[in-house]
Amino acid sequence: MKIIAGNWKMNGAPAENKQRLLDIKATADTSENRIVVFPPYLSLADAVEILGDTDIAVGAQNCYPKASGAYTGEISAAMLKELGCTYCLVGHSERRQYFHEDSAFLKEKIVALMELGLIPVFCVGELLEQRENGSWKEIIASQVEDVLRGMDVDKERLVIAYEPVWAIGTGKTATPEDADAAMAWIREVLAKNQLPTDLMLLYGGSAKPANGEELLAKANIDGLLIGGASLKPDDFAAMSKMGDK
Repeated sequence: MKIIAGNWKMNGAPAENKQRLLDIKATADTSENRIVVFPPYLSLADAVEILGDTDIAVGAQNCYPKASGAYTGEISAAMLKELGCTYCLVGHSERRQYFHEDSAFLKEKIVALMELGLIPVFCVGELLEQRENGSWKEIIASQVEDVLRGMDVDKERLVIAYEPVWAIGTGKTATPEDADAAMAWIREVLAKNQLPTDLMLLYGGSAKPANGEELLAKANIDGLLIGGASLKPDDFAAMSKMGDK
C-alpha cells in the first residue's frame, strides 16, 4: 500500500473545489492505496461531506497548536477533528519560508495533532543551495531531530514527506535515485535518534503522472505528496492507481 496525497494549496474557490471533489470521488481508486486530499480551509467541510462515504481521507493544510483562544485567523487541531479531518500537513516548505515557522512551533503542532488522534504529515527538505553545496544531509537531519527527537511516534500516528524545496512548483524533479537516497538518509536519521524507521515516507516535489511510477518503485518511497497534478482529477485518479499492488 502507498499513500497518494494531494495538496491543493491556495487554489480553487469553494464552487470549483466542490466539483473537483465530486470528480475525484468518481474517479480515484482506493482499492489498493490510501488516498488523502488536502483542500483549502473553505473547502474542508465540502470535502468531508462529499467524501464521507468513501475511503478517501481529508486533511488540512495547516493548524494552530493551541486548543482555543485569542488567535485571530487561526484554526485549531480540535476544530479540524470535529469537522472530520484525519490528517494535517505540518512544516511545508512554504510555511517555513513565507510564515517563518521554526522547529519548536512545528513540534507544538505535531504534539497537538497526535494528542487528538490526527495524523501529521511532517514535511522536510533542502533548498537548492543546500543541495548543491553538500549540506543537504545536515539540513534534513536537523529538521527531523529538532522536531521528532524524544517523541513517541509510530507509522500509524505520523507520516514524513520529503520535499526538495527546489523541486516544488518549478517543474524540476529530483531524480528517483536522488529522492530515494534522501529518504534512505531520513531513515538513518530516525534510527540514530531511536525513532521508528518504518514510518511512511512520501516524496513531494513536482510529482506527476509521467514520473509517479518510477518514484514509487524506489525502496524508500512509500507514497507521493502531489501539488499541481492533484488539482486535475484525471491526473490524480491515474496516480491513485500507482505503486505496488
